[in-house]
Amino acid sequence: MKKLIWFYCVCAIFASLFLKINAQSMQNDISAPKAKIIPKTLKKHKESRIDNYFWLNDRENSEVIDYLNQENAYYEDMTSHTKSLKDNLFEEMKGRIKEDDSSVPYFYNGYFYITRFETGQDYPIFARKKGSLSAEEEILFNCNEMAKGHAYFKLGGLSISPDNKFASFGVDIVGRRIYTIQVKNLETGEILADKIENVTGASVWANDNNTIFYVRQDQVTLRADKVFRHKLNTASEKDVLVFDEVDDTFNVSISKEKSRKYIVIGSGSTLTTEYRILNSNNPDGEFVVFQPRVRGLEYSISHYEDSFYILTNKDKATNFKLMKTPEDKTGKKNWVDLIPHREDVLLEDIEIFKNYLVVEERSNGLNHIRIMPWNEEPDYYLPFGSETYNAYTTTNVDFDTDILRYSYQSLATPSSIIDFNMKTKTKEILKEQEVLGGKFDKNNYIEERVWATARDGIKVPISMVYKKGLEKNGKNPLLLYAYGSYGITMDTYFSSTRLSLLDRGFVYAIAHIRGGEDLGRQWYEDGKLLKKKNTFTDFIDCSKFVIDQKYTSSEHLYAEGGSAGGLLMGVIVNEAPELYNGVIAQVPFVDVITTMLDDSIPLTTGEYDEWGNPNKKEYYDYMLSYSPYDNVKAQEYPNMYVSTGLHDSQVQYWEPAKWVAKLRDLKTNDKLLFLDTNMDAGHGGASGRFEALKDLAKEFSFLLDLEKIKS
Repeated sequence: MKKLIWFYCVCAIFASLFLKINAQSMQNDISAPKAKIIPKTLKKHKESRIDNYFWLNDRENSEVIDYLNQENAYYEDMTSHTKSLKDNLFEEMKGRIKEDDSSVPYFYNGYFYITRFETGQDYPIFARKKGSLSAEEEILFNCNEMAKGHAYFKLGGLSISPDNKFASFGVDIVGRRIYTIQVKNLETGEILADKIENVTGASVWANDNNTIFYVRQDQVTLRADKVFRHKLNTASEKDVLVFDEVDDTFNVSISKEKSRKYIVIGSGSTLTTEYRILNSNNPDGEFVVFQPRVRGLEYSISHYEDSFYILTNKDKATNFKLMKTPEDKTGKKNWVDLIPHREDVLLEDIEIFKNYLVVEERSNGLNHIRIMPWNEEPDYYLPFGSETYNAYTTTNVDFDTDILRYSYQSLATPSSIIDFNMKTKTKEILKEQEVLGGKFDKNNYIEERVWATARDGIKVPISMVYKKGLEKNGKNPLLLYAYGSYGITMDTYFSSTRLSLLDRGFVYAIAHIRGGEDLGRQWYEDGKLLKKKNTFTDFIDCSKFVIDQKYTSSEHLYAEGGSAGGLLMGVIVNEAPELYNGVIAQVPFVDVITTMLDDSIPLTTGEYDEWGNPNKKEYYDYMLSYSPYDNVKAQEYPNMYVSTGLHDSQVQYWEPAKWVAKLRDLKTNDKLLFLDTNMDAGHGGASGRFEALKDLAKEFSFLLDLEKIKS
C-alpha cells in the first residue's frame, strides 16, 4: 500500500513538472509579432535615412491597428502567468486608497468648493456649499454619470461666473486633449445650447456674467493659437477672435488675475513670453500688450492694488528675480527690482495676499516657502527638516486672508494639506493622506539623498527610499526614475502605490539629472539643445553610482521614464544596456529627428528651443547622434516594457510602435520586449482613478516577475 502511495506521489510530482515545463515551453513558443518592412527614404541636408516602419504612422490604416492588436495579444500571452500577480497588485494598491475621499474645501466668492469620490466610483464629483460647510451640498458635476458610455472621460477647465450662477466646463472623451466647452446654469441644472468644440478646455468669465474667453486649437497640430470671445446663448460660429498667435513656436493660454480685475492672455515659447491684459469689467474692449515679446525675455505677472509684480529673467537674471511696475506703465523700462537675482537661489513662483507676499524658492535642490509681510515686518521661511521633502503652495484663491494653504510630503511621509496663519505663525493640518490597510508606518522606511559624480565632475543628487533593514550588498532590486527635460523639477513625493515595491524589497530612487531645474535654471540650460547629452550621461552615471555603492547590481537595476523621460530610456538602452535588467518606457519620445522635422505634429515647432531645429545642420547632426530610434543597433538589450496610447497627442503612438518593431528586428538576445497600447486613451493613460492602477499593476508585475517575486 505504501509503495502504491509512493508511486502515485511520484506520478503526481512528474505530472506537475511536466505541466510546468510544458506551460513554459508553450510560452517560449509564442511568436512575437513581426512588423512588415516597407523601406522609406527620408532625406535632409543631402543625407538619407531609411525608415523601415514609417508605414505605422497612420492610425486610420487597418493594418496598423491590426499590428498594435497583435502586440497587445503577444503581451497578454507572454504575461499570462502573472495574471494573478497583476490582480493582487491592483487590489492591494486599491485597498490602500480611501475610496470615499474628498478634497479639503476652499472658499471662493461666497462658496466652499469640494471635490469628492464615492466608494466604487472612478470619477470625481464636484460640489459646493454656500457660506458654510454645514450648508446643504450642491452637486455641480457628477463625472461618474457623465462618463457613462465613454471609454475615456475627462472634465477640465471648470470656471464659475462672478455671480455664481453659471459654470463653464470642458470635456474630453478621447484622451487627445481636445475639449468641448459647454455652460451649465447652476440654478436650474440646465446645460445651455452653447457648445464650443476643438478647444483647450479652459475658459474665463468677464465680470458681466455673460461673456467667456477661451482658446481654440489648430485642428492639425493641436497648437493653442487663437483666443475668442463668446456671449452666452450665441452660436460659436459668431464668436469674436480677439487674438491670433501667428508664430507657430508659441502657445496661448487664458486666465484671470487673483485680484479679478484683469483677464490675461498669455503667449509663450520655450524661451520667450508675452502677455495681454483686459479689464474684466470691459469684456468688449481691446487687450493691451503688457510688454512686447523680446526673444529670451521670460516673465509672468501678478496684480495687486495699483501695481503688477513681475517674475522675470530680465537683465540676465538666470534664476529669475521679482520686479514691480505701476499698472498703467507696464513696459519693462518701468520695472524696478523688488527681490534681486541670486546665483544660488531659483525664484519659482509668488502668491499675493492683501497683507503678505509669499515667495517659492529653490536652493541646493530643495524648495522653500518665504513669507514677506507688506508692512515691512521681518520676513521668514517655513521650517522643513528633511532632505527628501516637497512643499508647495496649493489653492489660495482668497485674497483677503492671513491663511496660506500649502502641501507637504516626502518619499515616506504622506501628503498633508496645511493652513498656516502668517500672522500668528501657527499651523493646522487639515488633512493627511490616509493609507488604508493598517500596515503602513512611515517609521519603517529610510529616506536618503546622495550625490553621484557625473563624468564631467558635476554632483548629481539622487533621492531614495527603502525599507528599514536593507543591506547594501548589491542584491537589492532598485528602480531608478528620471525625466530631465523642459526645466521640469522632479520633486520627491509620497506614493501609496509605491509601497507595493518597497515592501517587497525594492529601493525606489529619483535621479535629479540635468535638463530639469532641480538645482536652478542653469541645471536646465546644461541639459538642453547642444548640451542634451548631459541628461543621458547623468542618468547612466547615477546608475553606476548606485551599483558601485552596493545599493543594487546590474542584475537587479531597473530604469523608468515617460514621454521625454522615455527618450532618456531609449538612449540609455542604446548606450549602456549592460547596466539594467529591465526598463519601463512610458509613451516614449524616441523618433526625434522624424518628429522634429514634421511641423504637422502637435508640439513640434514650439520645441525647437528645447531640442534644436533639425532644419539646421548642426542640430540635425547632434539630435541624430542620440535619437533612440535612429541608433538602435545589433546588440543585447535589457528586458523592456513599452506603453503608449493610440490617441496620444503629445507623443504619437507610432514612435514607440516603430521603436519596438526595430528593436525586435535588431536585438541579439531573447530578453522580453513588450509593446502595450491602450487603444482608448492618450498621453495620460486611462482616465479613471482605478483604471490607472491597472496600468501600474502591469508595470509592477513586469518588475516583480523579473525578480522572480511571485506574490
